[in-house]
Amino acid sequence: MPDRGSGPPSGPRIRVGRPSRRVRTLLMTLGVLAVLFMAFVMFAGFWTDWLWYRSVDYSSVFAKTLWTKIGLFAVFGLLMAAAVGVNIWLAHRLRPPLSAMSLEQQSLDRYRMGIAPYKKWILLAITALVGLIAGASAAGQWRTWLMWVNGVPFNQKDPQFGLDVAFYAFDLPWYRFLLGFGFAAAVLSLIAAALTHYLYGGLRVTGGARATSAATGHLSVLLGLFVALKAVAYWLDRYGLAVKSSDFKATGNWTGLRYVDANAYLPAKTILFCIAAICAVLFFATLWRRTWQLPVIGFGLMVLSAILIGGLYPAIVQKFQVEPNEQAKEQEYIEKNIEATRKAYDIDGVQITDYSGKGKTGDSDTAKADQRKQADAQASYRLIDPNVVGPTFDTLQRLRKYYQFPTTLDVDRYKDASGKEQDTVIGLRELDLDGIPKRNWINDHFTYTHGYGAITAKGTGTDPNADPAGSPEFTDKGLPTTGQLPTYEQRIYYGEKTEQYSIVGGPQKELDYEKDGEQTTSYKGDSGVNLSNPINRAAYAVAFSEPQIMYSGAIGEGSKILYNRTPKERVEAVAPWLTIDGDAYPAVVDGRIQWIVDAYTTTNGYPYASRTTLGDTTADSLTAANNQRAVVAQQNQVNYIRNSVKATVDAYDGKVKLYQWDEKDPVLKTWMNAFPGTVEKKSAISPELKEHLRYPQDLFKVQRELLTRYHVTEAPQFYSGSDVWQVPDDPTNKEKNAVPPYYLSLKMPEKGKTPAQQDQKFSLTTTFTPNGRPNLQAFMAVDADANSSEYGTIRVLNVKSEVPGPQQVQSELNGNNEVATFVRDLRGTDSDIVYGNLLTIPLDEGFLYVEPVYVKGGNANYPLLKKVGVSYTGARDPVFKDTLAESFDAVFGAQGADPEVPPSEDPDKPTPPPSSDPTVKEALDEAQKAFDEADKALKAGDLSGYDEAMKKAEDAVKRAIEAEGKARKDD
Repeated sequence: MPDRGSGPPSGPRIRVGRPSRRVRTLLMTLGVLAVLFMAFVMFAGFWTDWLWYRSVDYSSVFAKTLWTKIGLFAVFGLLMAAAVGVNIWLAHRLRPPLSAMSLEQQSLDRYRMGIAPYKKWILLAITALVGLIAGASAAGQWRTWLMWVNGVPFNQKDPQFGLDVAFYAFDLPWYRFLLGFGFAAAVLSLIAAALTHYLYGGLRVTGGARATSAATGHLSVLLGLFVALKAVAYWLDRYGLAVKSSDFKATGNWTGLRYVDANAYLPAKTILFCIAAICAVLFFATLWRRTWQLPVIGFGLMVLSAILIGGLYPAIVQKFQVEPNEQAKEQEYIEKNIEATRKAYDIDGVQITDYSGKGKTGDSDTAKADQRKQADAQASYRLIDPNVVGPTFDTLQRLRKYYQFPTTLDVDRYKDASGKEQDTVIGLRELDLDGIPKRNWINDHFTYTHGYGAITAKGTGTDPNADPAGSPEFTDKGLPTTGQLPTYEQRIYYGEKTEQYSIVGGPQKELDYEKDGEQTTSYKGDSGVNLSNPINRAAYAVAFSEPQIMYSGAIGEGSKILYNRTPKERVEAVAPWLTIDGDAYPAVVDGRIQWIVDAYTTTNGYPYASRTTLGDTTADSLTAANNQRAVVAQQNQVNYIRNSVKATVDAYDGKVKLYQWDEKDPVLKTWMNAFPGTVEKKSAISPELKEHLRYPQDLFKVQRELLTRYHVTEAPQFYSGSDVWQVPDDPTNKEKNAVPPYYLSLKMPEKGKTPAQQDQKFSLTTTFTPNGRPNLQAFMAVDADANSSEYGTIRVLNVKSEVPGPQQVQSELNGNNEVATFVRDLRGTDSDIVYGNLLTIPLDEGFLYVEPVYVKGGNANYPLLKKVGVSYTGARDPVFKDTLAESFDAVFGAQGADPEVPPSEDPDKPTPPPSSDPTVKEALDEAQKAFDEADKALKAGDLSGYDEAMKKAEDAVKRAIEAEGKARKDD
């Protein structure tokens, strides 16, 4: 048998040669096409962005941002590439002549020979790589650069160094970036130079580290630059102490200098600066001395000093000087922190006054009637809760499956038929793609393109003639919408729920609304990007991954594409330097629906002001249930915030306008310098628009969170933490989330130097409880009406008595017998009880709690207002009645607490005690037994047994009443 393991292989040979010309041409063509496609994908992203900014008339923002990024990328990329490249070239030029070679150099010689033909290309590749990375990092600092270049002074000095706040907000961040870039350049240059010297023999490791004179001088200069930069860092660290965050056990989060910072770290940084500067000089001196002995000693001294002076000494000061008498040592710095924090969050003007909270109980009919009258005039009690009735609006006013309302509606002010301003709940009927009868690309993006109409309801009550009872009293309803609002453009192309793109204005007609048949329309607005251009169509086909845009016959002359359609993303896009409030709200202004968006300027560089995390501070029970209400923050941790811009987005044509609201804010002035012409003056706000502007919720939530601690202005009390407040959990929500603030119109009482409000003011309100306790500690309200001369004035009533807080009031209401009966009766109807917003209103030295109660289920699977719970701190028990008027009558006793039992004609005559007649007792016992049987039957699902037991109970109660009446008559 032949040996198959040796000899040439049998069979035909296959020769692998060069591919044919046709194959090579095909491969080259495919490669070129792939490169062109990738280039067009990148171009499509850029081009569509440019077209969108041009369509909204904010191309200057796009251009300024783009050129700033390009400039930073180019400058710092070239600087980094030049720094690394020059040092590699210099190290190569300073290489020693290779004569007698050691074993180490012999092994490296192979690498030198291998890279010799490609030295220039390797140098270009390394410098290009580090340049690209450095340039990309620098481009991300465009905000820092623009703030540094365009910064304006705050005209406020920090208490430690006497520098304007603008230095910390605008200058210091840029200096820190430059310092970080310098460190990166020095380290990369040092590494690259050392490797090059090692490769070419200037630096040797085997047999002890040795270096040529040229290598020694080169590396020493680089080390000297690094140490010099460290000296600069020590000097900047001195100022950084004013904005340094730390954990202070007495107060938690802390920003600014403390005793140990001012008396240990600050002098330590100054000393370390001097040592580092001397050490840098020693490194530079090696150019002449050609020895590393002194620089190494100096560097070791610097490291040792950093440990002893910068670390150990401050720890000793903290342990042996501060901690034994911390309150006295820190008092000066706590005072600075309190003052700076209150200024930075605009709470330094908060008016805090003492308030009894107990309330007054009327002893006479006249006093009761007067208090009852005060209750009517004290507030417009918003019983229609916008956080609850969204599904009710959706069910009663959706009218078509392809419409929808947001889960959480908004509160605004509109005039009624008599011209009187009233709190109004408003929601827009927006498009719902999930409800389209037949889903396809044409229907989704061409036919169903917009919502239709604003639906409004009176905020203070229900419609008495509505079926079912408990429905909101709609003041604008129907399709098209009709009511009290003046004529306006009802089509809604831009809204909170409108997230898909639409193509409008071309040959394909849009469905306007259905009434007596389909009504069609074609978009006539100015917004959108024209798709008539084939390049635009191709770009959007690639950008949206939708090839049909390229060839669809539904796109033709006049076609436009609408996208970026939510108000918040449009404002954020045209003003990327703003932080956007979580709640955009609609208003009918000058014949158009305008989305109003509150926007903030922020910084985290305000010296001594404590930082807060916006995402956490603005979270409450609403944001937990509705992510759309979350704040959109550019920088989550801030220690300065102003509502400096009011923005509007037209619901029809998407036009964005930015208005300067805070005319003193230096951060806004800085951005207006950077982007001139983008923000209009405050005077450009029309009177009709101003009627609907209000104090923003997210700013209010940030301020109330800060006031839980910073309502205290005395350092010893602040240090002790004896008067810390907290925002209570939402008592109507089972989840442990903070109660949201509520908008309503009310009158604040006269306290101290604060005059009483004669008229109800549209306000934003909240409550506080003591830290870890449920009773009410304070009530906070801000004048939220932009037309008011006191707009933005925050008033806090500091409760001095032990009165129940929101959680306790809710518990008392739940324990009310009428509530228990009401809930028990609902069990057999497959219905649920839904508690509305628990409103708190100061009244006659006490607090009035008002809570609407809704029922959801049964024949109407959406919330309907059925009851109103009311509690007053001057009364004993909460009441639970069908209407607000009945609840007020009951709680204040103006017409008798129980209308079914007429009060005695003689008020001085005591009510007779219950009869001891055995017949009455026997009948009541039978009634109680029957009620117990009914309850058991209901729990078991035995409805017939429940009805039978309830009839027995009714008969027993009637016998008891008859027997009681007969016994009293005989007496």
